[in-house]
Amino acid sequence: MQKICFTPLNNLNIRNIIFDLGGVVLDIDYEKTLAAFKKLGVERLDSLFTLTSQVDLFNRLDCGTISANEFRCELQTLLNKDIPFAEIDRAWNALILNWDPKRLALLEQLRLNYRVFLLSNTNIIHSELYNKQLETLTGGHNLTHFFDKVYYSYELGMRKPDRRIFELVLEENNLKASETLFIDDTPHNIDSAVNIGLQSYLIKPKEGETITTLFG
Repeated sequence: MQKICFTPLNNLNIRNIIFDLGGVVLDIDYEKTLAAFKKLGVERLDSLFTLTSQVDLFNRLDCGTISANEFRCELQTLLNKDIPFAEIDRAWNALILNWDPKRLALLEQLRLNYRVFLLSNTNIIHSELYNKQLETLTGGHNLTHFFDKVYYSYELGMRKPDRRIFELVLEENNLKASETLFIDDTPHNIDSAVNIGLQSYLIKPKEGETITTLFG
């Protein structure tokens, strides 16, 4: 079988690939979460949470320094609204869209020629939902099936663009940065990866780019 190459950087000696999750492997839409909270009477969530900046509460959830219930309680306080936990979760998870079977098939193909990793800024509430959805779609496989190793920020206690999180993945798996491709949809994360020597690509999902269009 011919080796699948990453066409924008096919001149490089890539042996390892680190994927972001949201916006890369799994489509997400932050506007859907903002709209869902607006239906609950929350008008200002967009001032608290965006793709590139978050208030401390969301950072702590992503870093796993607070529990899901602590997050829900603090969010009620922050918003000054007694929203039921189930409604918080429903609105918070609204940004998660459907899995693309073609991307999942690509990941399985890539593992025949590359070491493949996932590095995601994510939290326990989101993780439980998208892994459950994935297991339903695939007959029992969660994300660990598609990668050599999965790294979630809430399990590591740190999140991108902290350079330590990239260094951890490299050191734990004996990866050379110059032989490792990192794909993410957030410029700050790409900048941090480039600074430690990773071959990096800023994917642009709003322009129609997907990993299936970029690997040939």
